[in-house]
Amino acid sequence: MEERITELEIKVSYLEDFLNQIQEVAVGQAREIEHLKAENRLMIEKIKELADLTEGEIPNRKPPHY
Repeated sequence: MEERITELEIKVSYLEDFLNQIQEVAVGQAREIEHLKAENRLMIEKIKELADLTEGEIPNRKPPHY
C-alpha cells in the first residue's frame, strides 16, 4: 500500500511539473499574440496614413499588362 501511494505521488509530481511547463508556454504565447496584435495595429495605421497621403496621386486605371 505504501509503495502504491509513493508511485501515485511521483505521478502527481510529474503531472504538476508538466502542467507548469504548459502554463509557461501558454503565457509566452499570450504575450507574443499581444505583441503581434499591437504590431498589426501599427501597420494598419501606417497603411491608412500612406493611403491618405497618396489618395489623389495614383490614377485608378488598369496596369499596362492588361
